[in-house]
Amino acid sequence: MKNIVIIGASGHGSVVLDCIEKEGLYKVIGYIDSFKKKGKKHNGLEILGSEFDIPFLIGKHTLYGGIVAVGNNWIRKELVEKISNLAPEFQFVSVVHPSASIGNGVYIGQGSVIMPGVIVNCNSWVGDFCIINTNASLGHDSRMNNFSSLAPRVCTGGNFVLGKFSAICLGANIIENVTVAEQTIIGAGSLVINDVPGFVVAYGVPVKVVRTRAVGDPYLTGDRVGYLSKVGSES
Repeated sequence: MKNIVIIGASGHGSVVLDCIEKEGLYKVIGYIDSFKKKGKKHNGLEILGSEFDIPFLIGKHTLYGGIVAVGNNWIRKELVEKISNLAPEFQFVSVVHPSASIGNGVYIGQGSVIMPGVIVNCNSWVGDFCIINTNASLGHDSRMNNFSSLAPRVCTGGNFVLGKFSAICLGANIIENVTVAEQTIIGAGSLVINDVPGFVVAYGVPVKVVRTRAVGDPYLTGDRVGYLSKVGSES
């Protein structure tokens, strides 16, 4: 069984650990987290350091790779790029919880996480570094582009397309044949019945665009102010 780490010792990282342990394909040897003290325990596993420690850990622990357990799509992308530069040999793995239902002809890219109770219907395409969270459903023949995410209990109809870095928040519903373009956030509990353009925040029943958004704008309760500037300053 290959040794891996989880990047992000958070609540999301805890759920990712549960998925990995239940799938049983990899052994998690610890966490990587820039905001937590090295040596501290999380879920009984040691925080082994920051991203800068990964090249050392590859040799020390015969580390194969890991998974970035960060909910914010843009921050996840920044971390993936940073780790790839620091340790080009590091492999990003995907995980599918055993309770998920994956249809025929489904593709799941590297670094993606499929949480408990998820349904991914036939002939759908889940790109690299995506998240489909607890009890969400992706309709048949749909496409999630890289670094996009569905929050818990999101339900999408068939032939849905989600753009890069876009996020559908808790409990939103999307009818069939709809496209949500890149860098867009759909608010919790919304109903989407028409295409939504890129770089906007939209919510409501039915959904309406309420404002534009810039690349990397925070959208999750747990987003850390200044995280991106910290990542950039340490590069």
